[in-house]
Amino acid sequence: MARAPAPAPNSTEEREKSRNFRALKALAPFLWPYRKLVIAAGLALVLTAMVSLTLPLAVRRVVDNFSTSDAALLDQYFMAALAIAGLLAVGTALRYALVTLLGERVVADIRKAVFDRVIGMSPAFYERIMTGEVLSRITTDTTLIQSVIGSSVSIALRNLLIFLGGLVLMLLTSAKLSGLVLLIVPAVIVPILTLGRRMRVLSRETQDWIAASSGNASESLSAVQTVQAFTHENASRAQFSQITESSFAAAKTRIRIRAFMTVIVIFLTFCGIVGVLWIGARDVRLGDMTPGALIQFVIYAVMVAGAVAALSEIWGELQRAAGATERLVELLETEDTVRDPDAGAVLPQPVQGHIAFEDVHFSYPARPAIAALDGVSLNIAPGETVAFVGPSGAGKTTIIQMIQRFYDPQAGRITLDGVDLRDLGRSAFRQSIALVPQDPVIFAASAAENIRFGRLGATDAEVEAAAKAAAAHEFITALPDGYDAYFGERGVMLSGGQKQRIAIARAILRDAPVLLLDEATSALDAESERAVQQAVDLLSENRTTLIVAHRLATVKKADRIVVLEAGRVVATGTHDELVAKGGLYARLARLQFTDGIAAE
Repeated sequence: MARAPAPAPNSTEEREKSRNFRALKALAPFLWPYRKLVIAAGLALVLTAMVSLTLPLAVRRVVDNFSTSDAALLDQYFMAALAIAGLLAVGTALRYALVTLLGERVVADIRKAVFDRVIGMSPAFYERIMTGEVLSRITTDTTLIQSVIGSSVSIALRNLLIFLGGLVLMLLTSAKLSGLVLLIVPAVIVPILTLGRRMRVLSRETQDWIAASSGNASESLSAVQTVQAFTHENASRAQFSQITESSFAAAKTRIRIRAFMTVIVIFLTFCGIVGVLWIGARDVRLGDMTPGALIQFVIYAVMVAGAVAALSEIWGELQRAAGATERLVELLETEDTVRDPDAGAVLPQPVQGHIAFEDVHFSYPARPAIAALDGVSLNIAPGETVAFVGPSGAGKTTIIQMIQRFYDPQAGRITLDGVDLRDLGRSAFRQSIALVPQDPVIFAASAAENIRFGRLGATDAEVEAAAKAAAAHEFITALPDGYDAYFGERGVMLSGGQKQRIAIARAILRDAPVLLLDEATSALDAESERAVQQAVDLLSENRTTLIVAHRLATVKKADRIVVLEAGRVVATGTHDELVAKGGLYARLARLQFTDGIAAE
């Protein structure tokens, strides 16, 4: 929590990637399943553009026939203009409905794809990126893409068609006046291209700062009680404020450049229109051009100018979308350090729970120079209860994580029933494992749903039986809504001991052949610990059970105790054997039992 505010997210080298729109190509696989909808939206777009370009022709006929003696002909021109306007209205509404639906559908698919990707990433991924930043990418960045697909791209294409079609019809109406207009085009396009590059870089930077802000807020709010307990509110406010202000500064620079670009484009465009109108008015007075033709040309010129102005606005939106897409693609294309094989091996059934570590060496990615496991070799027989003890940082929890294949060893191998874990699909072999973590996770759901997390198909009776076995039934039924009681985010309404009993009930319900207990009873009072220990003893029968504990009283009944120090196995044996040998375990025992070894 005391980290200094991060520097500007991502490096200059990474920023270079946002200087082109190639990132938007990554949206193609998400659009492809809805190609029929894309085609329908495209047809509606072309229809509205064509109808828009037809309207000035009808206006010209009306103006040039003001003085006609045939009133019926004039009425027909007016009716034609109304029909064209009606067709334009229907086509525009259809285009809006189709592209908006397409945007919503595609963004929903992108969100699901990103979540599907990150939910399966190994813990090493989350050592490099904050959870809040991932959430920002899923929400803020996808909202930008939704705006582009559901609106900006459609408007851009429509204005591009109007620009090109209007330019052609301007040439057909008056080549002379069109030539004068075309002289202005380079003056308009050059600032769009030059300032646009800077806009793309700033758009990406703004989104990165927003993500950093979300990550910082998420971290502080998820630990709000710790923040308040250590009176860290002001420091947290200052840190969040600094990151947010950096985001605002980047956004302010981007807005200033975009506003400057808009001034240049609109001013030059309409200066050209005024000049052309002045010259056209002189041609009408000289009889070289009809009033209707001049009005038709002016309408086309305004449409072309409006299209250019709209394209300059949308250019900025596309730049932001390119940056957002780039960030989402980074998540989708991130290579996990732990990968499932293409054709995974199959565990022999039923799973026996024979676990072996064969000269395993491992260092966490964030601390590559420090060995978490240094040449660990273990052979845990099916049904055996093995306890791991040792000082903090000895590698006990790392053993638990490696068995779940949250990480792969840098050397050696870990097997389950003789099969290397790297040859197995993670979801397949993890179904044979039940875990009670040191810091139990409670979801914002009911008591029953939290326990049923261990086995989704469990009945209410099975959930209740698991709660009773974990000594959780009594406090659950004492709640106003019993098993339907809502626990709140992260179980904020529960005590530490209650959280652990829910986690133990969840593991009991899973009924897996391998049971992992990581400080499972550390937050329990003496009475609850005795009840839970009885449940654990019953649960561990005929199961391979690995227990991590600092409190030696919880591991005395283990078939074997493994003593770890600095990532190495320094001793193995029963409690009595290890106490008799002396060494690290004996020292730990003396520290925890007031009467020393004699008290045993």
